[in-house]
Amino acid sequence: MAETTAASDRDADPPAPVAVSAVGAAGSEGLGAPGPGSSAPTLLEVLRRLDSGPRGLTEAEAEARLARSGGNTVPARGEASWLRLFVRSLRDPFTAVLLCLGLVSAAVFAWGTASVILSLVWVSCGLRATGEHRADRSTAALRRLVATTVTVLRRADEDAVSASREIPVDELVVGDVIRLGPGDLVPADVRLLRTSGLTVHQSALTGESAPVAKHTDDAPPGTGSGLFDQPQWCFQGSGIASGSATAVVTATGAQTRFGAAHGRTAGRPEPSAFDRSVHGVSWILIRFMLLTPPLVLMANAALRGRGLETLPFAVAVAVGLTPEMLPVLVTTCLSRGAALLARTHGVIVRRLPALYDIGAADVLCLDKTGTLTQDQPVVGRSLGPDGRDDPEVLRWAAVNAWWTLQLADLPEPDALDEAILDAVDEHDLLAYEGIAAVPFDPARRLATAVVRTPGRLGMHTLVAKGDAEAVLSRCTLSDEERARLRDLAARQADDGLRILAVATAERPARTREYTQADERGFTFRGLITLRDALAPTAAEALKVLTGQGVTVKVLTGDHPGTAARACRDLGIPVPEDVVVTADAIDTLTDAELAVLVARTTVFARCTPDHKARITQALRRAGHTVGFLGDGVNDLPALRAADVGIAPQGAADVAREGADVVLAEKDLTAITHAIDAGRHAGGNIATYLRVTLSSNLGNVIAMLSAGLLLPFLPMLPAQVLTQNLCFDAAQLSFAHDRPHPLGLRRPTVLRPRDLLRFITGFGVLNAVADLATFAVLAFTLHGLGTGGDEAVFHSGWFTENLLTQALVMVLLRAGRRGARSRRPGPVGWAAIALSVIGLALPSSPLGPVVGLAALPAVYYLLLSVVLALYAAALLMVRTRRRRVSCRVAQ
Repeated sequence: MAETTAASDRDADPPAPVAVSAVGAAGSEGLGAPGPGSSAPTLLEVLRRLDSGPRGLTEAEAEARLARSGGNTVPARGEASWLRLFVRSLRDPFTAVLLCLGLVSAAVFAWGTASVILSLVWVSCGLRATGEHRADRSTAALRRLVATTVTVLRRADEDAVSASREIPVDELVVGDVIRLGPGDLVPADVRLLRTSGLTVHQSALTGESAPVAKHTDDAPPGTGSGLFDQPQWCFQGSGIASGSATAVVTATGAQTRFGAAHGRTAGRPEPSAFDRSVHGVSWILIRFMLLTPPLVLMANAALRGRGLETLPFAVAVAVGLTPEMLPVLVTTCLSRGAALLARTHGVIVRRLPALYDIGAADVLCLDKTGTLTQDQPVVGRSLGPDGRDDPEVLRWAAVNAWWTLQLADLPEPDALDEAILDAVDEHDLLAYEGIAAVPFDPARRLATAVVRTPGRLGMHTLVAKGDAEAVLSRCTLSDEERARLRDLAARQADDGLRILAVATAERPARTREYTQADERGFTFRGLITLRDALAPTAAEALKVLTGQGVTVKVLTGDHPGTAARACRDLGIPVPEDVVVTADAIDTLTDAELAVLVARTTVFARCTPDHKARITQALRRAGHTVGFLGDGVNDLPALRAADVGIAPQGAADVAREGADVVLAEKDLTAITHAIDAGRHAGGNIATYLRVTLSSNLGNVIAMLSAGLLLPFLPMLPAQVLTQNLCFDAAQLSFAHDRPHPLGLRRPTVLRPRDLLRFITGFGVLNAVADLATFAVLAFTLHGLGTGGDEAVFHSGWFTENLLTQALVMVLLRAGRRGARSRRPGPVGWAAIALSVIGLALPSSPLGPVVGLAALPAVYYLLLSVVLALYAAALLMVRTRRRRVSCRVAQ
């Protein structure tokens, strides 16, 4: 049990003045903590450089320093305006392609095509900017101050006595002397002047779940302690677990370690999974679109003697290949998924493409504390000296915890004592009468309670509990027995458990005060093992993640045994020899690390740089990586991952650096986000497959028809009308529900796979179009109706919309969708598209775009073509699905 200072101590007289030479300039800009390996300045040197002392600053000095250096605030990250987000959306490569096509269409006076394309660009960018702006506002509403007020020692003038008072944290300056107690957040980087049983939570900075003991003594030279391991320094972002301290402020605001991490520039981030997919697909389409117009122009000029009058048609063909609705549909899918996540699960997607990235993730890296485990221990076993279970050991430990808490006037038990008290019946403790307590302190590493045991008149029982080595050194044991018990404790610790030893001693009753000198001659009672409490939803969420095809990697600053034990308790297979510590990573090249990360589940004692390097190694190996973190130490990895995830309660710098913000640090929320991302990604992939295969078939058919026919196979106005109808129908993909089987594995849009798909089905679509040409030739010439261009255009217009409707249904539907009695959004859109294709040529609007009514025999022959086309689609789709299943297995 860590000792804390009573409330009155915080208002006590300040420590006696120490002679300080004012070597440093008044109002020094700060003295940062030394880095690892550098010589640490002594306390006297620190105070001299800060031009301060244990009595604190005068009010005039503090005001001058505040005016010169500014407030103790972390630099705010500016929120992008809607207009800036809109302009940023134009940098999307495919949006830029559409914008260029719109401008080219305007240049050739194809005003209808230009207006449609530019309108789609405007709508897409507007939707994306609005969604991201809304997410930024939601995240800004979650920001919380690191601390609000702090107790500072200041003097009215040089000769006045120091007085403690509360001031806002942002008024703190370098050289101020502050007081810290249990539950306080450290408001700046400080050098400790005086401590009493001080332990500090540094998990936000280091990932270490257990509190760290701090004191004023300098670390011995040459120990190689890390920056955050140096006991005389505390840093902004950490919190006081127990005890009290007086400290001098050495850095504030952006000069703190916390502020430096917040303001650190990460450079241009590597492209995420979404960026890579979009760029790959965009370049495929760019190549097709750049190649198509010159081919059309050259072929018509060489074979038909047509010149620039075919340029509008060539542009229309290029536009016909382009999935104009892609930016709108992508933004709509991602916006709907993000809005649903925020509304139902409290998950805020700050960057819309991050929803696709989390759906594509096949590796999730996370910390242990707070994610797999709760930040509190629970009792495992109570072992007697022989290593067997002994409930008496737990009872004595609880007696120690209860009466130390009561008699030492502590505000609340520490985490280990609270776990022990929760594990016993409180009525069993009331039989003992507390006499005195010698509370815990980090130097002794144990606490002792003195009680009167029932039935032991005239005797007091001393109950000691604490570090195994500290307790064993105070027990009456032979060297062999002490070595055996040390080995017993070491085996439990190696298994990832925390160990407390318990011992008792009987002494004649007395009234004289008990002190540390009485802690000797104990009888060893046994050991208490404690483990981290598992997060309630972690085990089930891990099963869901495994079912989703996501591999979990644990990157923690904790002890390797503790991390491995938590993973095994949750069912994560962790071979004993495959737990890697940070010092092993330092010796590996990038190539060696890439091999190691593929077979390793737990990485322990990780620094921020280690976490980022592991994340980058996974990405270089071809994985799409999500990283869940909540501390300053997680920021480099959050930026290195494809998608960074942080809970609402994370440090500001981590939350602002994340792409996705969770309401709770709960893996279940991530499984919901993965489902939403795969839902959106699946709909986007289906849209691209359907649209591009259909469009490519039309383009091949148009190029062929342009060479075979003495007239244009379709007028630009008809191409535009057809595209508008198809584009409107394709918006239904944003509201579609993919088959559940499609959510079981990451949805990654691979350009090469997409190219093979659209090539195969595009050629099949072109064959159907060419068969339609034969039907039209037979209809127009075989029946003696004459070569009416309007009839040809109408026939092909109808066939195009009907084949596109077939493609929408057959290339989208899973097995459940094929058996569904009621059509979904895609089914209704396909029906509407078919109705337009059949009704428009013979309607009053047909002649407006150059269409005419078709003879009845055409519909009969077209039915045969469509039936054969549907059969071919089903056969090819079934074959591809079987091949995909074999590859996945």
